[in-house]
Amino acid sequence: MKIADGAERLVRIVGEIVAWTGLAMVLLIAFNVIARYFFSYGLVALQELEWHLMAVGALFGITYALNRREEVRVDVLYARFPQPVKLAIDALGALLLGLVALKIAQLSVGFVTRSYALGEGSADPGGLPARYALKAMIPTAFVLLAIQAFARLVHDIAALAAPRPDTAGH
Repeated sequence: MKIADGAERLVRIVGEIVAWTGLAMVLLIAFNVIARYFFSYGLVALQELEWHLMAVGALFGITYALNRREEVRVDVLYARFPQPVKLAIDALGALLLGLVALKIAQLSVGFVTRSYALGEGSADPGGLPARYALKAMIPTAFVLLAIQAFARLVHDIAALAAPRPDTAGH
């Protein structure tokens, strides 16, 4: 449990840090709009940075939402299930999510490696160099998602194994 709690704390800290990319993106967009419309000034690199910040926020935001238990759920049937069934479904979902996230992270490493080997940058003149730095966020975010999923799995299994008040002593 301590490892799972530590993993969730790590995800929360990363999520809170990455959440600031939202503010940075809003400020950057405001700057770009004001610079373009009032001063006829614009840089391709700053426009690209907008979507880089959005991509990072979205990638890590998925994990943070799961950490905060704010993921989107369809509770049509789930809400009617008894707690042990809900925990079993959550545990299975966490296991599958963790495995899929690890596979995506593994597959995306080659994508990042090729980008780095090519020295990939923006195709646009004046765009951002080092596109591989952004692409490196893909495996990083999915490894973090797997860590969060496995931490959730540990908590769900512990809750399933814990004695329930309605069955204790029977």
